[in-house]
Amino acid sequence: MAFNLTAITGAAVSGFTAPVYNLTADVAPSQNGKQWAVSSLGGTQANVDVNTVSKPFTLSFFRPAVLKALPAANPSTGVIKSIPVNTYKFITRKGAVPAANQTSQMVRITTTIEVPAGVDTFEPEDLKAALSAHIGGLAQQSSGIGDTVLTGIM
Repeated sequence: MAFNLTAITGAAVSGFTAPVYNLTADVAPSQNGKQWAVSSLGGTQANVDVNTVSKPFTLSFFRPAVLKALPAANPSTGVIKSIPVNTYKFITRKGAVPAANQTSQMVRITTTIEVPAGVDTFEPEDLKAALSAHIGGLAQQSSGIGDTVLTGIM
């Protein structure tokens, strides 16, 4: 798999200065994935915990267990009746305590990427553009997303 994380420079969020997340390879929950644990931090991000058993901080990427190919078109019409979809997921898990004297609960952030079979070879540039815009939009609005998640105000 070409997906391989190293240290991550965190996106801009209010209250953090130049956040960095140093990673250690971990064991993914399934064989069709890769996982990393946040082993140390850089920059200023007060009171943030790294990965532990009781407060996980992991990033995982999964591909489909069985990749689907584009089926043959109808020989008389040239139309493909049903286009299968390959689904990829990128999941961040972070343990966080909701209130005093409570156990850690899991924060989950999931990006799901659904790619119709064939797009990867027929129009890879459009697939790359969609990924670039999606990830760029998340990065550009990381602080705003953080504020909205904290206040409920968009």
